[in-house]
Amino acid sequence: MMQRFTDDAQRVLSLAQDAALELGHDYVGTEHILIGLTKVKQGVAAKALQELDINTDDIIEDVIQAVGKGNKKS
Repeated sequence: MMQRFTDDAQRVLSLAQDAALELGHDYVGTEHILIGLTKVKQGVAAKALQELDINTDDIIEDVIQAVGKGNKKS
């Protein structure tokens, strides 16, 4: 199914999975996708967020504050 997505979309989803693992979560949610979007620097979403002065670290901090860190080991 991933083959249906563009290369950038596949990269975002892969980065979202990595973010979920790093945060100890056993799911990939929209918060992880947002983190992935910020890491694809040439993407429209990353550029828009950068214009709003929103960066990856801020989002990760907000995710931890909102849903906490999980205890799943990567």
